[in-house]
Amino acid sequence: MDTLRGRLTALYATALALTLGLFAVILYISVRRSTYIELDRRIESEADLTAGILSGVYHAGGLVVQGEGQRGGGGLSLANELSASLAAVPDYLIITSARDSVLFLSADAREHTFAEVNQLLTIVTAAGGERREGTVAIQPSGPRLRYIVRRITDAGPDIGAVLAGAPSESVEVSLDRLLQTFVVVLPLGILLAWVVGSWIATRAVAPVNRIIDEAREITDGQSLHRRLPVPFGRDEMARLAETLNQMMSRLERSFAALRRFTAEASHELKTPLTVLRAGVERAITTAGLPLEALPPLEESLSEISRMTELVDALLTLARADEGEVPLHREPVDLKALVDDAKETGELLAEQAGVSMKAETPAEPVVIAVDGTRIRQLLLNLLTNAVKYTPPGGRVRLWMERENGRVKLGVSDTGIGIAPGDLPHIFDRFWRADSARTRTGERPGVGLGLAICKWIAEAHGGSIEVQSRPGRGTTFTVTLPATAPGAAPSPHPAAS
Repeated sequence: MDTLRGRLTALYATALALTLGLFAVILYISVRRSTYIELDRRIESEADLTAGILSGVYHAGGLVVQGEGQRGGGGLSLANELSASLAAVPDYLIITSARDSVLFLSADAREHTFAEVNQLLTIVTAAGGERREGTVAIQPSGPRLRYIVRRITDAGPDIGAVLAGAPSESVEVSLDRLLQTFVVVLPLGILLAWVVGSWIATRAVAPVNRIIDEAREITDGQSLHRRLPVPFGRDEMARLAETLNQMMSRLERSFAALRRFTAEASHELKTPLTVLRAGVERAITTAGLPLEALPPLEESLSEISRMTELVDALLTLARADEGEVPLHREPVDLKALVDDAKETGELLAEQAGVSMKAETPAEPVVIAVDGTRIRQLLLNLLTNAVKYTPPGGRVRLWMERENGRVKLGVSDTGIGIAPGDLPHIFDRFWRADSARTRTGERPGVGLGLAICKWIAEAHGGSIEVQSRPGRGTTFTVTLPATAPGAAPSPHPAAS
């Protein structure tokens, strides 16, 4: 089970199934025991009743045994009146004489053969005047009997013992029906347990799912002000929500402090860098400057320019994080914007020995965007494409309409990006290892693509990348085709 809900359902169903199974076993054993006890009581009461009748008739002076033989001899039988009275007994009943001959057989006993009746007489003889009870299977085809043997001592000298018994088939049939009921009911009970367990688990994890949904909405530093709803009560879910809210409060403070530091540091660095740049440029143009001083000054100017670019990028992203970079949306012809970016890209491509072409629709494509930011996005992508494409390679800038949206793309035949690097390509200050190996030839600070991502998302669009090592890279920017007359509506910045 991959979900907490599934595991809870399985555990609940398993626990209930084990409980039902244990209950069924205990119930079966209890019913079986009580049923056999009831059967034993019945045959014992039949034996006691028979002994009482015989004793009562004897003490009243009535005839108990009749026959031609003498006391204890053969040919004796129970008196007709007693035989008629005892014929009403529904189970097995055998009365023997003092010499272990048969005086009376009930209707059930008379249905058996002489050999089968003789098995029962053997049990009476083996009792030896003692009380005995047990179970016997009458062979070869008789039933299993629960029986009791009782010696009768106060019904005259001719009466020996009485055997009362009853087939256990009725008990076994009842137990079999109980087992069949269990076989039918237990699967239904397990199915019901699964359904009820799923319902209980769904309700139990519902607060967790709400917390997950709310937490999923907090995707970046701009949404850390949001808080999770705290359930009523003081259960584990409430404590979890409070703990997460406290964590997000700490993160919000940390992010805010980091953004303020980045913005303030970048702002404070702009002035010194401007002064340094002006000083170096003035030194380079100074008359009579020794030739050996020119290379260090040019290198310093290059580093100052790189640092200025880094500071500008940091300041842009810091202000974007704070939502302080409004988009100046207005109707802009993207075709003209792409053509303008193409001219700059051709200059870069010519210097790098790379060919470049642009593919745009014949008609104008006018949508409401911040033209300056879109141009910055295109130039960042073109700069990267030229930078990572070897001499002789190709760079393609294209634009098309698709399903009410506008797509801008930059493709190259450069060194490509490894699959493991693609998820991090838009992270700040991140550069793929393949690029780091030639930092001197491909200088950069790792913020250009982060700015591109912010610009695309700030316009309500997205940016995607597809790449294969050694086969090139394609960046695709998708923008909503906003009507030219729509009122500008700044989007919150995202990074």
